[in-house]
Amino acid sequence: MRKLTYFVGCSVDGYIAGADGSLDAFFPLPDGLVEHLVAEYPQTLPTHLHGTLGVTDLGNRFDAVVMGRGTYEPGVRDGITSPYSHLDQYVVSGSLTSPDPAVTVLSGDPVEAVRALKREPGGGIWLAGGGSLAASLLPEIDELVLKIYPFVLGKGIGVFDGDIAPTRLALAGTHVLDSGAAIHTYARN
Repeated sequence: MRKLTYFVGCSVDGYIAGADGSLDAFFPLPDGLVEHLVAEYPQTLPTHLHGTLGVTDLGNRFDAVVMGRGTYEPGVRDGITSPYSHLDQYVVSGSLTSPDPAVTVLSGDPVEAVRALKREPGGGIWLAGGGSLAASLLPEIDELVLKIYPFVLGKGIGVFDGDIAPTRLALAGTHVLDSGAAIHTYARN
C-alpha cells in the first residue's frame, strides 16, 4: 500500500500560512533550505522551477500530490495551472470544475478518495496542504515532515486546522540547517 506523507512548511508556532492564506512571512527562505529540498525532496518543488533550482534528479519518493483548492489556487492566479506536472496531481474541491487537464479533481469524501489512491499501485503520495484538508486526512497520514521556519507567526492557518483526535507520532529523523530551520520527520506510532 502506498504511503501518504504530509510534507509542509510551518512557523515555530505551527502555522502554515497567515490567516488570509498569505505566505509572505515565509520569505525569504532560510539559507540552505532550497539546497536541502533539491537534494532530499526534489519532487516537492514546482516543475517550472526545476531548471532554475538545478533539479536534475527527481528521485522516487513521491509520484502523486494531493492538495486542497486553497493550495492550488495561488498558482492558478499566477498562470501555473499544472504546478507539479512531474507528478500525478489531485486537487480536493467540491467546486473546482475546469482545472488544467493534467489535474484531477477529487470532489467527494477526501478520506475515501485518498484511501482509494493508497490502494492503487505506485509510489508515495505527497499531501501538500492545506491545514483543513490535513485535519480531515489525519487518519490516513502515514508520515509527517515539517519544515520548521525560524520565526513566530502569531496567528494563521494551522498545520492541522480543524478538529482532530490526539494522535501519537514517533520522531523518525531530523535535520537542522545553520540558518535555524529544521526538518523533522514523524511516523505513526
